[in-house]
Amino acid sequence: MYEGKKVIVVMPAYKAALTLEKTYNEIPHDWVDEVILVDDHSPDNTVEVAKQIGIQHVIRHDKNKGYGGNQKTCYTKALELQGDIVIMLHPDYQYTPLLLKAMISIIGNGLYPVVFASRILGKGALKGGMPIYKYIANRILTLYQNILIGQKLSEYHTGYRAFSREALEAVSFQECDDDFIFDNQMVLQLFWKNFEVGEVTCPTKYFEEASSINFKRSSIYGFGVLWYSLRYRLAKMGWTWDLMGK
Repeated sequence: MYEGKKVIVVMPAYKAALTLEKTYNEIPHDWVDEVILVDDHSPDNTVEVAKQIGIQHVIRHDKNKGYGGNQKTCYTKALELQGDIVIMLHPDYQYTPLLLKAMISIIGNGLYPVVFASRILGKGALKGGMPIYKYIANRILTLYQNILIGQKLSEYHTGYRAFSREALEAVSFQECDDDFIFDNQMVLQLFWKNFEVGEVTCPTKYFEEASSINFKRSSIYGFGVLWYSLRYRLAKMGWTWDLMGK
C-alpha cells in the first residue's frame, strides 16, 4: 500500500522467460501489493518462470491476442483486484523497475492521475541503443500529436505507464485495438476526458532479448497514430463524434 492505496504492477508478457526474473527482482515489493503477469501464448517457458519466482497472478492466453489484447486482460484483472494504482511494466527489462517508486508516489500523492516514463526526456533513448530511425519517427510523431491533440508530452510511445483507478475506469479500454495502436487510443481517451499526464525521465535498454517490433509493424503503427490523432482533432472540432473510428 502507498498512502492507503493498493498498488498493482501488470506485466504483459511474450517470450519473456530470459528477462522476467531480473525484472521481477528489481520491483520494490515493499511498495507493490500484487503483481499480475499475462502471457500472450508464448512459445517459451515464460509461464513456468513466472510461477517459479512467485508471481501471485499468472494468466496465459489460449491464443495470441496481441499487445493491446494482452493489456486488456492485465487491466481487467487489476481492477478486479481493486487496484488503486496500476502500473504497466514490460518484463523484458527494457524499462527499469527502479522508477516504480517515483511513479507510484506521483499518483499516490494526487499530483497526476496518469504518469508516463519517457525515454525522450534527457538522452536515455539514444544512449540506451534505440535505433536512430525509431528515435526520429518517435520525435516526428510526438510533434504531430502534440499539435493535433493540444498537449505537450515528450513521448506518446513509451510502454511504461501508471494509472490511477479513476483513470482506468474512465476509459473504454476494451474498445481499443488489440495491436500496438492500443496505447495511443488509450492516451486519446484520457485526454478526451480531461485527465492530465505527468512524465518522468526513464533510461532504457535495447538488447537482443528486449522486445521490439520490426520496421513493417512500426510503419503500420505510425500510420495508425497519424490517423487517430487526426480523428481526435476532428472530434474536438465537432466534425465526427466517433473518436475511436469503429
